[in-house]
This record gives sequence, structure tokens and C-alpha cells, in this order.
Amino acid sequence: MANITKDAAYDAVAPEDFGAMIEVDRYGSRSTAFDKIISATHDHFWDPLDPRYIDFSAPFDLENDYLMPPDMNMDLQTAVRDKLTEQQRIRLVNRSTQWSLSSILHGEQGALSLSASLVHILRDPGAQEYAANQTREEARHVTAFNRYVMARWGKPLPCGPALENLLTEMVASPFVWKKIVGMQMLVEGLAMGAFATMYTHANDPLLKKLCQFVMTDEAFHHKFGKIWADRTIPHLAKEERNQIEDWAAEVFQGLLFNLGSPEQKKSIYAEFGLDWEWVQGAVREAFTDELIRKRLQDSTSIFRVLIKTLLKAGIITDRTRGVYAAFVDMAELHGEGDQMIGDEIAEAGIRELIKINGGKMQTLTSAAAE
Repeated sequence: MANITKDAAYDAVAPEDFGAMIEVDRYGSRSTAFDKIISATHDHFWDPLDPRYIDFSAPFDLENDYLMPPDMNMDLQTAVRDKLTEQQRIRLVNRSTQWSLSSILHGEQGALSLSASLVHILRDPGAQEYAANQTREEARHVTAFNRYVMARWGKPLPCGPALENLLTEMVASPFVWKKIVGMQMLVEGLAMGAFATMYTHANDPLLKKLCQFVMTDEAFHHKFGKIWADRTIPHLAKEERNQIEDWAAEVFQGLLFNLGSPEQKKSIYAEFGLDWEWVQGAVREAFTDELIRKRLQDSTSIFRVLIKTLLKAGIITDRTRGVYAAFVDMAELHGEGDQMIGDEIAEAGIRELIKINGGKMQTLTSAAAE
């Protein structure tokens, strides 16, 4: 598998080739493609260690209150519900939320490591500076989600095998296209959907605030991927497009069917005396393809946001359209504007941050324009 570079801004060298980074002509070949999103960094600065931005000491009664609405929990829409008392249902929902937030924490660590790996290989000084900025922002996400999980549960849960395998593949990959499609589009698309869902529905004000501030960063990370798509996808040879498109479809299917499957959360079910294989059978019985399709109609559905990200980037064609059309209305998605579900939430968060930081706001649209 070869690297696919159609624009000099995404040219890369081997990580051990430091000599390429100190070539004198390189310093004068900086792309302007990322200048606006780099300059906007100050507008959405926030510090998870400073309670002026977010106070992790805010309490929440995990024993008696649902972190997320119970009707949004997959398990409680199956025969599992009948085997649990109301108190156990609260605990299951909150433990499942811990698992989801732990997965997000691991995903943020993956994004941190991946961004740092881009710093080592991107030859263009502008692209390298942007990757360094994103590395800094992903680092504060790791700090922030770790602090939230520690405040509520004391420690995170282990990373599920499906997510761990994908993150490992992307971080270790020597190919810029796989890192950008995998992280800036697939994983960031999932993350924006998850954050929008939590911001909209969470019963914990602290979790809502955390998700909104993270989204102020993630919206710009998505723009970095969009710039790549705009400058790359139209210039791909057929074989190259197929390679990227097929890999994206494969990852999508793997995440859809495995990311939240009972097999990934065996230890949680054991706490309630439930066999994970029985739970998996109950989920399969309750969640037909038609029901999955219905749930994906929600504009904040993580997989709907992911599909829209790929579609708007030009990574879905008639070859793979059927993979996604089984679950969402592709014509409806195609007819929607380019604005992503989290953009309005992120812009509101930026306005709040500007009140703390001072400065002048650039909208997501103008910051990404090039």
C-alpha cells in the first residue's frame, strides 16, 4: 500500500528523516492552507486545570440519577431491562456511560499520538504547525476526560478490542491518507456525534460543558480533514479512490457492529449477573436492521454524523453507497448543507471562551475557508 499525495501541503517523509526537515528550501515552501485555522486557535483556548473554564469538583449522584436518559441505552431497550431493578438500571446506564467516556478518552489518546506522528512526517511547515497545534489540543482532551472519569468513577475502563485495533492501525500507519481519513474523518466524525449527543441529552451539567469545550477544538480538526479531502479526492486515480473508499467502508462496518457490542463490555454485564452472550442475543433479537436504521435518523447519531462526514468528503461513491444506504437515507444526507451537527454547539462554546480569553472570533466557516 503506497502513500497517496496529491497536494504538496500533505507531502510526508519518513519519521527518521530529520535531514528533510532542515533543508533550507523547505522553510520557504510553507502552504497557506492552514493559516486561518491555526490563527483561530487562540479563540478556542481552554484549560481543563483551571476552574474558570470547567470545575471538575461539581457533584453528581451516580447512585440515584441517570447520567444519560435510560431510553437512549441500548441494553434497556431489550429483555435486559426486565432482569434489573430500577436501581440496577441506573447503575447499568452510568457504568455504560463510564465505558463510553473511557472509550472517548482512549480515542483522544489515539488522536494525540497520531497528531504527534504527523508532526514528525509532514514536510510542509504550515501543515506541521497545524499538526503541532492539534497535538496540544488533543493533549488537553486527554487531561479533561481523564479528570471527568476520575471525578465520577476513580479510573477509566480498558479500551475495547475493536477500538484499540483501529487506533493502533492508524497511529502506526506510515501513510498520511490513512491517518487523516481514519482519525480526522472516521474517528472525529464519531466523536462529534457522541459529543453532540451528550451535550444535548446528558443530565450532568459538567459533562455537557466538557463536551462543548472539546467540540470547539474538534470542529477545527474536522476542517483539517476537509481541506485534505478538497485537495486530494478530486485528483485521485480510480485505483487510489477505490483503495481509500474500501478501507473507509470496512472501518465503518467494523465500528458499527463492534464498537458498542456486548462482547466489548463483558465485565460490565458480569457485575449484574448477566452473561454477555445472552445479552448479545437479546440485543440481536431487539435491534433489527430496520430499528437500527430508525435510530440512525437522529441527527446526533454518531454513525449518521460519520456517514455524512465521509459523504461530504467525497469518499462514498456508488461503489460503496449500499453499505451506508442500508442504515441511512443517503439522498437526505446529500441534500443537507455542509455544516456538521456539532458546529453550532462549538460556535456557542467559542463565544463563551472568548468572554474568558478576550480576542476576536473567527467563525468556523471563515476559519476553514481557503
